[in-house]
Amino acid sequence: MSYETILTEHRKGVLVITMNRPERLNAWTYKMGGELRAAVEAANADDDVTSIVLTGAGRGFCAGADIEAVFNAQSEGEDVTEGGGAENWVELIRQSKPVVAAINGPAIGIGVTQVLPMDYLIASDTAKLSVRFVKMGLVPELASSQFLFARVGFGQASELMLTGKTVSGQEAADIGLVDKVVADETLLDVACEVATSMGENPQTAVRHIKSLITANANETDITSVQKREGEALAQAFRSAEHKEAIAAFLEKREPDFKTARSQE
Repeated sequence: MSYETILTEHRKGVLVITMNRPERLNAWTYKMGGELRAAVEAANADDDVTSIVLTGAGRGFCAGADIEAVFNAQSEGEDVTEGGGAENWVELIRQSKPVVAAINGPAIGIGVTQVLPMDYLIASDTAKLSVRFVKMGLVPELASSQFLFARVGFGQASELMLTGKTVSGQEAADIGLVDKVVADETLLDVACEVATSMGENPQTAVRHIKSLITANANETDITSVQKREGEALAQAFRSAEHKEAIAAFLEKREPDFKTARSQE
């Protein structure tokens, strides 16, 4: 599939998706949102892809929604929703194969909120992150008021959202906004390594684990938590990948989960 605002590249089981509007610091548009969604959906349907990395072209990750193409046009009553935008993005990411963000340079507004539901966030040492919706008279979206709180806690989330302050990649790592900070020149390689380490595992188990994290993270009823785990475990026990893991262990060889999946 060809895209106008993103690029895709296969790297040994990892699909690297690159937001590709470098002249605008990859500022988000509804078309970009629709193309990102289509690329993730295609990766999830492709058995040669086991995980996904999202990054940005040029010197920025994503400078937020395009002020001219999105905010100004919307304020003047124009329909700018071509491509469907971020609709159901959070649900898609939480049900997806493992997704790792490789945050290079500025990540502002939706540049941050679109990655918060992802499984692991890595920032370069040149990254700058800000959820500065308040500066535009707006509020956070994409369930970010929940995901940000889960990552950094009440006080830090309040400060980030109510002041609109910008933090460096290292500062973001220090408060838990991102999971790791690395040198810019190693960012994509490290992100692909992390994505591979997640995606090379049995896909049935990976899918269930992501679902359990999503459902149980804010669950207060321990009985419900264990019930969901028990139901997922019962399905995992019956999976071809589980049987392959046992056989590989007993036969002292590397498991072939892809072949096992194809036989289900």
